[in-house]
Amino acid sequence: MLPNFILLGPAGLWLLLLLVLPTIIIFQLSLVPNIRPGDLVNPSGIQNYIRILEPLYLRVIFNSLFLAITTTISCLFLGFPVAYWIAQKAPQRWRNLLLLSFVLPLWTSSLLRSYAWITILRPTGLLNSILTSFGLPALELLNRNIAVLIGMSYSLLPYMVLVLYASLEKLDKRLLEASADLGANPIQSFWQVTVPQVLPGISAGSMLVFITALGDFIDPELLGGASSMTAARLVYNQFLGATQNWGFGSALSMALIMVVSVAIAFVMKFGEVTPKNRR
Repeated sequence: MLPNFILLGPAGLWLLLLLVLPTIIIFQLSLVPNIRPGDLVNPSGIQNYIRILEPLYLRVIFNSLFLAITTTISCLFLGFPVAYWIAQKAPQRWRNLLLLSFVLPLWTSSLLRSYAWITILRPTGLLNSILTSFGLPALELLNRNIAVLIGMSYSLLPYMVLVLYASLEKLDKRLLEASADLGANPIQSFWQVTVPQVLPGISAGSMLVFITALGDFIDPELLGGASSMTAARLVYNQFLGATQNWGFGSALSMALIMVVSVAIAFVMKFGEVTPKNRR
């Protein structure tokens, strides 16, 4: 047993110092109303959590959840066909190169990618220039939720593709052949054979995209403008903005941690493939 504890020691110490202790400190700060830098930390109640229930802040949280869920769904629908084609249809010798081409955007800064989308989506940008050249009306996309959704979907799509590819590459084709022999059409085979086999990959990819989108700050800040306030931007304003209310910012952070924890628990309970699923 001792060697096992030794092997787990470095990772456990890393998690303790950089995850557990900071979370405890944030929770402690969340119990202090209107605390600012340099103030004495004296936990005295849950006023900060009650403040989150105000309509203004609930709208911000719901907007963040809406953007995160919509981004997850769009990445799943866009990424699944690509991952399936690379894993099952593309020639074996080209698969690594295709995956590399999908990962290449991650090698650039997320800040640069957001500025690139600003260049494309702004009123005088590339997209509207193409539309007006064909006699079509220009679109007002920048500084709206749709621009944030486009930016986050573009940034997080490679993660979804990579996770789905890892599951689809292990797809048991014998089950697909058996379903075809039993008279199932391609749609039935997809929903009853393919999806149950790759459900862990779908759950893992969706959770990865959802958590990252929920905490994304750059895309909402640069592409959404003032009309697209999210929880991450609100937390930033409480800690580093003009508001300087660390207690309320900590309460918002704990609320996001709770949402993510519930989502992870949900996936752990319902996202695994059971023997019933396999049948």
